[in-house]
Amino acid sequence: MKLDRRTVLAGSVASVAAPLLAAGPAHADARRQSLIDQCLESARKVLSGKDYPDALKNMMKARAVLIVPELVQGGFIIGASGGRGAMLARTSPNNWSYPGFFGMGSGSIGFQIGGKVSEIVFIILTEKGFHAILDHKFKFGAEAGVTLVAVGIGIEGSSTAAVGADIVAYSSSAGLFAGASLEGSYLDADNDWNALYYGPGATSKAIVVDRRYTNPGAEGLRRFLSKW
Repeated sequence: MKLDRRTVLAGSVASVAAPLLAAGPAHADARRQSLIDQCLESARKVLSGKDYPDALKNMMKARAVLIVPELVQGGFIIGASGGRGAMLARTSPNNWSYPGFFGMGSGSIGFQIGGKVSEIVFIILTEKGFHAILDHKFKFGAEAGVTLVAVGIGIEGSSTAAVGADIVAYSSSAGLFAGASLEGSYLDADNDWNALYYGPGATSKAIVVDRRYTNPGAEGLRRFLSKW
């Protein structure tokens, strides 16, 4: 059978180009992009809304921000507890990194019919708090020397309460931080998601600190945070 020379050439070009395309970041990765878009909406709600009167004051001093747009507690809802989020770091005014993905495991709060879904924005104020989350699995209530202040909707005076705090957490659920509901929860870098969004080898540290990876899908979130 005689093959058209143009067909052979086209096939050769495609076979060479395919590995190169596969090695690049998945710009159109819908699942990870959806989470980044949700992080932007949560950041807008907390930092532009009236429910968190002191968030902007703390944001001016932020070393980093970690946004979890959907945290499930009381796994009766979907049969599991936890959520995912993204961290961005600031190295100079109006200059934020691309977001690195993190998983958040929910602490045990007992059986609850209906459970609870909340969004949380962690404003990380100190280098110590930043590296406590970035360098290893961060366990709430078990990190010696790291102070976390938690604030729910409409609770004023968080700036006063946050004096000396390493991390201030703002939650959309007024009851989320009642008692010790975050005890036993953890934050951990999700490098599988990082690699799917940015490309092979991407880690949260390489993205957030070394700034070796980029993805245009995160520009909206970076632009919003660049106000501070």
